[in-house]
Amino acid sequence: MTTLIVVGAVAGLFVLLFLTSSIKIVPEYKRIVLFRLGRMIGLRGPGLTFLIPIIDKPVWVDMREFYLDIPHQTSITKDNAPISIDFIVFSKVVDAAMSVTQIDDFAGAAQNVASTTLRSIVGDMSLDDVLAKRDHINQALRIKLDEITERWGVKVTNVEIREVIPPPAVQEAMTRQMSAERTRRAVVLEADGSREAAITVATGDKQANILQAEGERQASILRAEGFALALRQIFEAASVVDAKTMGIQYLEALKVLGDSPSTKFVLPMEFTSMMRGIGNYVQNAFTEDKPA
Repeated sequence: MTTLIVVGAVAGLFVLLFLTSSIKIVPEYKRIVLFRLGRMIGLRGPGLTFLIPIIDKPVWVDMREFYLDIPHQTSITKDNAPISIDFIVFSKVVDAAMSVTQIDDFAGAAQNVASTTLRSIVGDMSLDDVLAKRDHINQALRIKLDEITERWGVKVTNVEIREVIPPPAVQEAMTRQMSAERTRRAVVLEADGSREAAITVATGDKQANILQAEGERQASILRAEGFALALRQIFEAASVVDAKTMGIQYLEALKVLGDSPSTKFVLPMEFTSMMRGIGNYVQNAFTEDKPA
């Protein structure tokens, strides 16, 4: 009885191991490249896959996009300037069978190919172009890497340069250039501010002068109008004053002159004519008052 139990346990364990090694669940983002007795017989997945233990050998392949971090690579530019560049390569397996059968270590191979390709591209460019044309380098790297990795069943989707380190002398020159550029911008901004301030002050002075001139013009107009009104009123008053009233005014003036301590009197010629008129007026008045 004990022997049967042991045999049953061993058989159950064997069945469990058989099922475990023969049944595989392949996720959506992976594939199995299946080799049977050393010969590739195709792909399996996604989903439930049955394998023959010992005879079948599965190789798992991840179909998701992945990246390779390429460390700093020192390259020589066309004008013999050493420059250090590091970048990232984004790629994706498009043919799982080729990625297994055509290349042993894709990551190592891709890193070496990327390094040599970068040196080739940078060697055809000047230092200024390398510093200014990152997009061009990214595009050229992607195209050349994709041409090589295509035969491995891998598609290079993108290449991005992360850092470009120029030689120390160039870095120092760039620092001085940036400092000079900041100084120039500060001077330009200060000059623009002074110009705007001068324009504002000149505009204010202009407006003030215009307002002052306008005020003086209005004052002159008002003074002229007042003088004209006064003359008009004098003329209107003078037009109704007769000779008798004028004579009385002259007598009042003589009275004022008589109160003066001066001993000399200068009488105008018109005074005699006026006195003659007043005398005639008085004589006519007394004549009219006598009884007939």
